[in-house]
Amino acid sequence: MDGILNVYKEPGFTSFDVVAKLRGICKQKKIGHTGTLDPDASGVLPVCLGNATRLCDLLTEKTKEYRAVMLLGCETDTQDTSGRVLSTHPVEADEAQIKSAILSFTGEYDQIPPMYSAIKIHGKKLCDLARAGREVERESRRVTIFSIRIEEISLPYVTMTVSCSKGTYIRTLCHDIGKRLGCLAAMDRLVRTRSGPFCLKEAHTLSQIQALADQGRLEEILMPTDRVLADLPAFTVGERFRGLADNGNPLPAESLTGQGEPPAFFTEEKIRIYREDGAFLGVYLWQEEKKRFRPVKFLGRKDN
Repeated sequence: MDGILNVYKEPGFTSFDVVAKLRGICKQKKIGHTGTLDPDASGVLPVCLGNATRLCDLLTEKTKEYRAVMLLGCETDTQDTSGRVLSTHPVEADEAQIKSAILSFTGEYDQIPPMYSAIKIHGKKLCDLARAGREVERESRRVTIFSIRIEEISLPYVTMTVSCSKGTYIRTLCHDIGKRLGCLAAMDRLVRTRSGPFCLKEAHTLSQIQALADQGRLEEILMPTDRVLADLPAFTVGERFRGLADNGNPLPAESLTGQGEPPAFFTEEKIRIYREDGAFLGVYLWQEEKKRFRPVKFLGRKDN
């Protein structure tokens, strides 16, 4: 099967656990997820099957949305309440000050990744170093908080919905908010409510996916690979250039027709390319110096 499953990852499972179980359910090896979700967190985890795995890194770039519960007044070694408490502090800020501090993080900011993360430094995961009792210096990374909606303040807890760029750690956001307020903070709960076009209400648990597989109905919830790239302009390659297209070769501008003429998209914007029979070939990008579109992610096969 080729396509993407919108999986509801339940607490207690790692993202790797989900992929491993789906290999058994779907009876195929070529499976990959589009962005790690912490074991204690739950929510949307898009999983690619078959040739859709070639798009995993593109889908990881999509905007994410989370509903988080932040506990004010404590700091832990993991930046969430599953970790060891390092320090506590009374919460003296009022609601107006709390709201102001939270909303001040809207926009771009430099975030230092937590030690308990899967990021590698010199070939070693930070989380492995942290479990060994080591802390190393980490470079900050520029992330973007597109919006924060404060749902409820019931001190010492604050519930909020955060829309952010890839690579944003909500645990670290909570930690940084606590530092700005001067009372410390840790993340208590986290649900990913959206990842790109995938939303929570359309996600399926592993048991639901297993039940559909047992009934031979798995394809009912398998999203076509190209649908998740619907925000990219679409073009069709002419029959005269089908040989080039089927073999994943670069394509001249005159080979394409579609949403306007290709010259309108001679920028850094990626485009989708299809054959005349509707088969999705992949994602291409214009090469100005060579006046042609080169494949960024080629999904077509010679025998299609």
